[in-house]
Amino acid sequence: MLIREKLEKLEHDTLSLLAAFSDQSRGRLRPEKPCEIRPAFQRDRDRIIHSKPFRRLKHKTQVFLAPAGDHYRTRLTHTIEVNQIARTIARALFVNESLTEAIALGHDLGHTPFGHAGEYALNQVCPGGFRHWEQSLRVVDILANEGRGLNLTFEVRDGILTHSKGREAPFVGNGEGAPATLEGKIVRASDIIAYVNHDLEDALRAGVIANADLPRDCMAILGSRHSERINTMVADLIYQTLAAGKPWIAMSEKVLKATERMRDWLFAEVYESQVIRKEFNKAVKVVTDLYQFLVSRPEQFIQLAGKKELRFSIEQEVGDFIAGMSDRFALSLYQELFLPRPWD
Repeated sequence: MLIREKLEKLEHDTLSLLAAFSDQSRGRLRPEKPCEIRPAFQRDRDRIIHSKPFRRLKHKTQVFLAPAGDHYRTRLTHTIEVNQIARTIARALFVNESLTEAIALGHDLGHTPFGHAGEYALNQVCPGGFRHWEQSLRVVDILANEGRGLNLTFEVRDGILTHSKGREAPFVGNGEGAPATLEGKIVRASDIIAYVNHDLEDALRAGVIANADLPRDCMAILGSRHSERINTMVADLIYQTLAAGKPWIAMSEKVLKATERMRDWLFAEVYESQVIRKEFNKAVKVVTDLYQFLVSRPEQFIQLAGKKELRFSIEQEVGDFIAGMSDRFALSLYQELFLPRPWD
């Protein structure tokens, strides 16, 4: 028996019947020989970690644009925190931790530079709009691995595509548009748990808000400290989901309402605050100007992007190119294209 087969058997021996099993995956876009050692979902996780789009997350904004301080979250540290929360939940529920981790690590690969400012800008100028969850799937299907894609399993791809639907996404999403697996639902909830808590902490560190500003009703339920709030949300989700005994996640009404209230409060007081909005608008201009400049100059774009020819329409190619940029590369390119340099 191969090592992979032993590990697949171990899943059946130890995991809940609600889990997704590696040897029952719905398959990949392109058939390929299984690994002798790693089950399918573990193999997907490894492919994501070793990809260039994953490495670029370290220089992409979470909330604060190109932060100079060492302790502000980036898109990579956000991804790691989502992964940690999701794995804790998956392990407690005895579902597939490798699948959970693969979805969590890949869920934001398509996010733009400058966070949601970049996403907003591309959504305004790209034909058909732009949504980072769809771009994340495009990255793993087509763009990563030098244009060959990562050829991931259906379950990982589904979890990446359905991890978010923007601000309107329900915290506990089990209905239409929800992930097909319990592991995907866990990542979707963990994404919200992570950003509600770490964006709050970063905003306090930046002085955008003060402790006295925090909604007291939420703090009374969730906790006054960062670790307390995460523990409250995670523990409540685990116990309520176990009690439900079905392939969906659940939270108590009290904790769910407090969490949703915290998210709404963050949008109003942090994400849409005057301080953040000022920088948001600057980032929108950078992305918009880059897009319009490159779309109007296909030959210059081909040379700049290091391509021999266009594989897709110029609008699609430029959208993909900008979405893959780090904050600092976008700013450097903007300076090169639009700002005068001192004469040497």
